[in-house]
Amino acid sequence: MKRFVLTMITATFMIAGNGMLQADEPEGRIQQRKENQQARIGQGVENGSLTARETANLEHKEAKLNKEIHTERMQNGGNLTNNEKKQINRQQNRLSKNIYNDKHNAAHQPR
Repeated sequence: MKRFVLTMITATFMIAGNGMLQADEPEGRIQQRKENQQARIGQGVENGSLTARETANLEHKEAKLNKEIHTERMQNGGNLTNNEKKQINRQQNRLSKNIYNDKHNAAHQPR
């Protein structure tokens, strides 16, 4: 009986721990996407596919999104709700499209 109870307790902690990891995973993805998008902007500046105005605009949008994420986390004790995560994902998708469009338009930085 002791072995059964010990096994059940261990299984419960393993399942709870796995659920916690999955809950934190999207926030890790938010940070990774932030870093990837920042790198893409940097590459656009280096190769001249982004003008100074486009770069400033993208950086402004990125900063605004970062501030929004920070504010939402502070309102919820350091965490994001599922709805906030979905909203941030949509905003990151939109920003990603903006980066792509700006890098692939006819405007280029003179070399």
